Amino acid sequence: MMRDLPFDLDDTRLQAELERKVAAAAELLSDIARRFEPAALASSLGAEDMVLTDLIAKHAPAIEVLTLDTGRLHAETYRLLQQITDHYALRIRVVYPSGEAVERCVAEHGINGFVNSVASRKACCEARKVEPLRRALAGKRAWITGLRRAQAATRVGLPLQEYDAANGLEKFSPLANWRVQEIWAYLHLFGVPYNALHDRGFPSIGCEPCTRAVMPGEDIRAGRWWWEEPGSKECGLHPAKRRQAAG
Repeated sequence: MMRDLPFDLDDTRLQAELERKVAAAAELLSDIARRFEPAALASSLGAEDMVLTDLIAKHAPAIEVLTLDTGRLHAETYRLLQQITDHYALRIRVVYPSGEAVERCVAEHGINGFVNSVASRKACCEARKVEPLRRALAGKRAWITGLRRAQAATRVGLPLQEYDAANGLEKFSPLANWRVQEIWAYLHLFGVPYNALHDRGFPSIGCEPCTRAVMPGEDIRAGRWWWEEPGSKECGLHPAKRRQAAG
């Protein structure tokens, strides 16, 4: 069941802006597929990445779609993964962490030791997310993310394209300048499947023990690692950089 929208889908200004941004994102994805083969979308299976999955299926099917199964995802996330397989003529590549790396992390920090310190939490993210993504991107020339500038203080000024030195390839964020209203308008207009947790107050979804619903008026990333200060709320996949505010 689709969530109720706090805006009007018949708003002509919204429609015009969405049409413009969809065309630009589709053109960028097609260009990436031509110029940076092989490329991949690293999908968190969140709302933004479902927009990109739909655009890739329609305009750039040569781009691989992959996701990280950390072993601690919500049941709703696994259900969405099956929905995507049923809905699209593409199969998402599921990448898993090294069992040995997870064992070492748990032995050192505890099964839920990520709540004890930022360092412990980042060690968990390193084992379950960062290292698996590094392996998945090996041999790729570009990777695509669903990051948006409005998502967090650490993402203000996010460019459409930047060089990712850690993985040695180009990194693209085709939705960088999209508003959340445009994300949800796209999902509704095109009948794109999405995580049921979004309808229960989860604007940002990660591992089950590290994600909660947000309260009215809270920042959209407030439910991720809510016991930490906002400036540290990145998992290591997207290191925070000092960027100028977007114009």
